Amino acid sequence: MRSTHFIFPLLLVCGQAWCQAPAPAAASTNTPPPSSPREVVDTRTENIHVEDAAARIDELRVGGETKRISVQPKGGMPAYQVAPKTGERTWKVLGF
Repeated sequence: MRSTHFIFPLLLVCGQAWCQAPAPAAASTNTPPPSSPREVVDTRTENIHVEDAAARIDELRVGGETKRISVQPKGGMPAYQVAPKTGERTWKVLGF
């Protein structure tokens, strides 16, 4: 009889421990908190200007990703845009 008095409370405590919800997956991964300094750096906007003897290139980067590339060749040639992901060039035909 004494063993049942000891085993029954032990089973109740163990049962409650097994019924607890598991820890959320986000808590177990090594992701930085939303207000970390890295997040602030990733949203930085940069305007990069490069000029040589043949052309002037203006690049817009947001969060380290190139969003726009504009090329102005020297010597009277028309300016054009370069698509950052595909490399496709586009010209404005009529500029109003």
